[in-house]
This record gives sequence, structure tokens and C-alpha cells, in this order.
Amino acid sequence: MIGSIVNALAVIGGGIVGLLIHKRLPTYIVDTTFQAIGLFTIVLGITMAIKTTHFLAMVLSLVIGSILGSILHLENMIKSVGEFLKKKTGSKNNRFSEGFITAFLLYCMGSLTILGAIEEGLGLSPTLLFSKSVLDGFSSIALAATMGAGVIFSALPLLLYQGGITLLTSVVQQSLSTLLITELSAVGGVLLVGLGIDILKIKKISVLNMLPSLPIILFIIYIFY
Repeated sequence: MIGSIVNALAVIGGGIVGLLIHKRLPTYIVDTTFQAIGLFTIVLGITMAIKTTHFLAMVLSLVIGSILGSILHLENMIKSVGEFLKKKTGSKNNRFSEGFITAFLLYCMGSLTILGAIEEGLGLSPTLLFSKSVLDGFSSIALAATMGAGVIFSALPLLLYQGGITLLTSVVQQSLSTLLITELSAVGGVLLVGLGIDILKIKKISVLNMLPSLPIILFIIYIFY
């Protein structure tokens, strides 16, 4: 799990730098940076989503996952975690929870997260995760500068999620296929598009309630394809 640990540390380090420069940035620069992050997130998501070769499976996983997530109130649960962390740290930033959630989704839905964690789980050198660490470190500077300390705390769920994939891969590596990885990444891409739309405040998208779509697409592809 060394790759995931390095990745989490890069997010923390970048987040600290972002907090240090936050007060020195004019409001218009913060706003423009925020818009750039939103646009980048949409482009990244589209790039990942269009790689799917099983659109019906994608739609089914998104619909079923969204229904399940809504029933479980996942969005409210994760937001509560953000508010708990905000209270414990004494942060006065109104965007603490937003930064925590946005950073978590952005860092965990990308194809590099999945491929890198699987690479390490197969016993290979975590080259992809090291590369991702550099990208996430710089991204966290921009995110923390615009959204605050919540970005730093996203390192914890990142470590759990990414490290979990690595450990799971080491156990079930014989069952993995390129198709499974591609479709999982594609569904993650759709979630990133929703996140980008939400960041730009075009429309409120309950991306957190759609998270069950990820294990569901794995189940659909594994059983039916």
C-alpha cells in the first residue's frame, strides 16, 4: 500500500500549501481557479466515460446505484462526516465539507486510482500511483486554496478506498479483467461529469448518492459478461 500512502501524503502536503497561500490570493483568482477545476473535472469524466463498450450495463448500474444510494441517504451521511471533522478541527470555513467531498470524489473516481491500485495489488511497482501523487498534490494546492482544510482530510477516505482496492486485488487478482476495469472507470467518469456540473453550480447533482453504482457495475460485468 506504499503507493496509496504516498498519494495521501501528497494530498496533505499540497493541501497545506494551498491553505498557506489562500489569504494571499485575490477573490477573482480563487473564483477563476474554481471554474477551471470544474471544467477539468467534466473533461476528465467525459474522457473516461466514453471508453465504455456496454452502455446498457452502465445505465443500469447508475440507475440502480442512484436508487440504492438515495434510500441509504449516502450524501447526508458523508456530509455529516465532513461537518464532524469541521467541528473537531474548529474550522470556520463554510466550504469545509464541500472541499472534503469534492476532493474525495475527484481523487478517487479517476482511472489512475483504479489502475494504479490494481497495479500495486498485483505486486508490481506502484508507478501509476506515484505519478498520480504528483498530480493530486498540485490539485490539492488549488482545491485547498479555494475550498479550505476539508481537502486535506480527504486523504483519509482516499487512503481507505485506494488501499482497499489494492488489498482486494491481491486477493482476487485472478478474477480481474480488462473489461471489468474499463467499465468501472467509465462509470466513475460519469460521476466525475456530475461532480464538475455541481462544482460549476450549473445544477445540483447528488453524486454521493450514486456511489453504489461502482460496485454494481462490477457485479453486472462479472456476472453477465
